[in-house]
Amino acid sequence: MDKLFPRAADRLAAYAELLATEGTLRGLIGPREVPRLWERHLLNCALLERLIPEGSTVADIGTGAGLPGIVLAIVRPDLEVALVEPLLRRITFLEEAVEQLGCDNAEVVRARAEELPTASYDVVASRAVAPLGKLAGWCLPLCVEGGLMLAMKGASAEEELAASERELEALGAEVWHVHQLGVDELAQPTTVVSIVAGRAARGSQHRRRGR
Repeated sequence: MDKLFPRAADRLAAYAELLATEGTLRGLIGPREVPRLWERHLLNCALLERLIPEGSTVADIGTGAGLPGIVLAIVRPDLEVALVEPLLRRITFLEEAVEQLGCDNAEVVRARAEELPTASYDVVASRAVAPLGKLAGWCLPLCVEGGLMLAMKGASAEEELAASERELEALGAEVWHVHQLGVDELAQPTTVVSIVAGRAARGSQHRRRGR
C-alpha cells in the first residue's frame, strides 16, 4: 500500500480500522472479510482510480460502507465524490466515516439511483450492486454525455457484458470494455466494466421515472 498510494496510506489505514471495528459491529462488513480488507476491498477499490479522469465528479451508487467511494475520495483529492446509499444505518456510518477521515471531497447522499437528477456526473461507479443490464439502466442516465460508467465485477464480467449489449445500446452506450487492473500487483486483479455514455437516452430516463 505504501508503494502504490504513499500519500494516502495513513488515511486508508484509518478507514480499514473503522471498517474492521464499527463496520463489523454494524453489520456492514462480515467478520470473515476483516483479515482480507486490504487485498479484497481497499486495494481492489483504490485501483479503480486509474480509469477516472482528473477533476471528475463521481457518484458511487449503492456505496454501502463506502466502497469504492470513500477509497476514491482518499486516494484522489482532485475528485468530488457523492456516496449514494438509501439505507439509514449505512448513511449514519458513512457520515461518521467522512467526518473522521477528513474527506472534504466526499458528500453523503441518501437516495436510490433512480431518484437522482439525470446527467449530473462525469463518472458513475458501483461495486457488486446488480446485474450489468439493470445497473446500466440506473447509472448511464446519471452520466454526462461522454461520461463513464465503471462497474466493478467478478470473473464472469465478459459473459455478463456480452449478454447486456442490447440493453446498453438502448440506453445510449457507445463504447464498452473489460479492464483487468493490478494484474502484477494483486493476487486477484480488479475487474471493471467501463461504458461510455452517449447522448442521454430519453427513453431510458422515462423508464427510470416510471419504475
